[in-house]
Amino acid sequence: MLDIGWSELLLIGVVALIVVGPKDLPMMFRSLGRITAKARAMAREFSRAMEDAAKETGVNEAADNLKALTSKKSLGLDALERATEKFENWDPKFPSQRTPGSEKLEADPGLAADLDAAETAAEPDPSAPEPAAPDAPADPDAPVPAVPVTSPVSEKKDEA
Repeated sequence: MLDIGWSELLLIGVVALIVVGPKDLPMMFRSLGRITAKARAMAREFSRAMEDAAKETGVNEAADNLKALTSKKSLGLDALERATEKFENWDPKFPSQRTPGSEKLEADPGLAADLDAAETAAEPDPSAPEPAAPDAPADPDAPVPAVPVTSPVSEKKDEA
């Protein structure tokens, strides 16, 4: 609250002992304790009164509605969070136990065969020649060749 450490508190106690004297020091600390207790009670009462006023005006309901509107679940972020958690826990060295949709593959062997055929079609043929290397990128400073551009409209006028 006041950000007073033990060393500062000890210094205040020593100064109070010197200024007030050992005879009146216990009475002074007792009255100081009473004053702080009264201040805390007043602060508690004030905060309770503010909370009651907020309840009466419906501010808490509006705050709850706003929290419900912006919750992760209503925005769909909870599903995203679960997906990222699964991805973070995924180890590529070990195959996953079950993937979504694997039940469909087990139930329909034709679907599994179609997927296998699609995977083999996607693999390149080892006997096929290597694809040609891509051409070197064009020099950006090289001049562009002039090619006459004809439009279909101008060709029709020439024919007529």
